[in-house]
Amino acid sequence: MASAAEQLAANLNWGAFAKADELKKRIWFTLGALLVYRLGTYVPLPGINAAALAQAFHNAQTGIIGLFNMFSGGAVGRMAIFALGIMPYISASIIVQLMTTVVPSWENLKKEGESGRKQLNQYTRYLTVILAVFQAYGIAVGLEGSTNVVTNPGVFFRISAVLTLTGGTMFLMWLGEQITSRGIGNGTSLIIFAGIVAGLPHAIAGTLELGRTGAISTGVILLIIIVAVAVIAFVVFMERAQRRLLIQYPKRQVGNQVMQGQSSHLPLKLNTAGVIPPIFASSLLLVPATIANFQSGQGPQWLNTVTALLGHGQPLYIALYAGLIVFFCFFYTAIVFNPTDTADNLKKHGGFIPGIRPGERTAEYIDYVLTRITVVGAIYIVLVCLLPELLISWTGVPFYFGGTSLLIVVSVTMDTVSQIQGHLLAHQYEGLIKRAKLRGGRR
Repeated sequence: MASAAEQLAANLNWGAFAKADELKKRIWFTLGALLVYRLGTYVPLPGINAAALAQAFHNAQTGIIGLFNMFSGGAVGRMAIFALGIMPYISASIIVQLMTTVVPSWENLKKEGESGRKQLNQYTRYLTVILAVFQAYGIAVGLEGSTNVVTNPGVFFRISAVLTLTGGTMFLMWLGEQITSRGIGNGTSLIIFAGIVAGLPHAIAGTLELGRTGAISTGVILLIIIVAVAVIAFVVFMERAQRRLLIQYPKRQVGNQVMQGQSSHLPLKLNTAGVIPPIFASSLLLVPATIANFQSGQGPQWLNTVTALLGHGQPLYIALYAGLIVFFCFFYTAIVFNPTDTADNLKKHGGFIPGIRPGERTAEYIDYVLTRITVVGAIYIVLVCLLPELLISWTGVPFYFGGTSLLIVVSVTMDTVSQIQGHLLAHQYEGLIKRAKLRGGRR
């Protein structure tokens, strides 16, 4: 049975949106911040020959560079100041999460609450700077290695490129934090979301152009649209799916009054890992293609063979892609969710799962349930990611229709809409409280 809050959310009056001034300010701030981000993707890096860069990027966009270009909203293809995007910050966040499970002092910081979280966030920022500097220097060296891309190669260009690209990443990190605190939704996710969505019109136009020239039939285009809608509906259903474990709290005495026992639930998401598994799997599989593109096919024969076998739609690519997604689903779920800590918190607050002894047995039961639903979640992500891959290899549609981009767009949209609903719900509660006070005053 749905709770009172869920019933109120289901009957939410969206007409209250016009009266929610605080929510409107947050939405306008978010839109303004994303507009600043999109403008920054068109500010070029100093000392770059745009024509030569476009030719070099056209030859290398099938590798990992194409994936990063999609996440950065085309900034890599234009070599803008935001070419690194927000990816160094995401990588640093994941590394810090891994370290909290390995380093005891960092694990203690995680358990300290707000102060520990601020300290870990500071470590994440420092690590972001280090990763951004290394990646920016690698980009500068790679640009100098390309023909006629850099107008004046040398030490000055490398220093300016490193400072500019690192500064762009730090600005995006700050912008994402501002969106999270002063706007609506998760700032980092919305920046990636804006980059992907910005390329969708071009991808749709390219697909329609293929249909106009006869390269793709009208039936195939209709099939792609139907599959895209079906996949989006499937993703929405699976992302909202939960396995709820019943939690019972016993009776307790407060003074002379005996409080009745309460029941609650522990929600376990079907897809705890989110979009991390397909991103990591795609990045690893695109590394050989990126190296081969940099060497213009003049590398070792084994590298060319591996690159051919790992092409989109090839059996080896599909098998490795599915296997890596499953691996990262379990790996990342084990990092972000600790059944032992959850069981200890339940025991500390007097909660227990009916029929399961508190403590170690509860942790084992939660781990057992989480493992089973992670299997279903991994299969779901594999299906969502492989179906567009097969369509890409069969029809040649643009890369933006990949499963990773669909997962990110749908997940971020759902998270943002739920936060908007939460603000509207809080505004509706405030209205009810004010009306109740007025009625009480009249009496």
